[in-house]
Amino acid sequence: MSIVHTAPPWFRDALAHPVDEHQVIVSGIPIHYRAWGREGRPGIVFVHGAAAHSRWWDHIAPQFADERRVVALDLSGHGDSGHAEHYSYEDWANQVLDVARDAGIAGGLVLVGHSMGALVSLRTAISFGERLIGAVCVDGAVHDVTAEEMIARRQHALRRPRLYPTREAAIARFHPIPEVGRAHRYIVDHLAETSIRAAEGGWVWKFDPRLFGQSPLTPDQLLTPPCQIALIRAQYGLPTVETFELMHRLLGSSPPIIEIADSGHHVMLDQPLPLVAELRSIFASWGWESPRTDPHDRERSR
Repeated sequence: MSIVHTAPPWFRDALAHPVDEHQVIVSGIPIHYRAWGREGRPGIVFVHGAAAHSRWWDHIAPQFADERRVVALDLSGHGDSGHAEHYSYEDWANQVLDVARDAGIAGGLVLVGHSMGALVSLRTAISFGERLIGAVCVDGAVHDVTAEEMIARRQHALRRPRLYPTREAAIARFHPIPEVGRAHRYIVDHLAETSIRAAEGGWVWKFDPRLFGQSPLTPDQLLTPPCQIALIRAQYGLPTVETFELMHRLLGSSPPIIEIADSGHHVMLDQPLPLVAELRSIFASWGWESPRTDPHDRERSR
């Protein structure tokens, strides 16, 4: 039985919501994105984590599409976007802004990033915060990396992608890392089906292994951005309480730290609806209230 039939109604409705798929060229690299809702409105860009892709937000982004122009992109080296010789947070920040512009977001922009995507969102806020209403960092944290760790990262980045003989074999091997939390099976199954691509001789994951060799975002790179910031921490997530408190001090704007209970690192898999509720609460606290919805908006977006 397909996941569409075994999943709850809210999930089925989210996946059935009208969505546009587009591509924009940023510094010579094709960047793929998915967009929901009507153009010309204030909007949200959802930014995925390392080795993930835009489809991780398929069940979250549509929850805001009746009110906003909502976008989820594949950063370079991920999903259906092109690969690059080198990856950096600054390049990814530029991709986020170019996608927002190409998607027709107008009148206010908020970023929501998870894990590595949270750091991309912070980098964007620090460098280009005057263009944003704010950025929400979901279970992402800056940290120092030793020279030995950097060498290990770059060695890992040089590994050949693992080749699976069949699509079914690849899907069967999919699992979020780390596997801490209570990820809903129907969401994981959806991600497994959208995380692979055909290659010569079999199937591989969509991400470019070389992305793991990029330099990290470190504490000394955190500055007070000229926009709102909020930090969401998973109860059983990767960043420690101490790391979040350090980020809170370094960002300098006293951003709220919100904990989502009974969740591992992948909050959108473990506690998707509480995550949506917390995002709405954050937006309201920033004075970014939901605009009055035109009852014909959904029909026009079809």
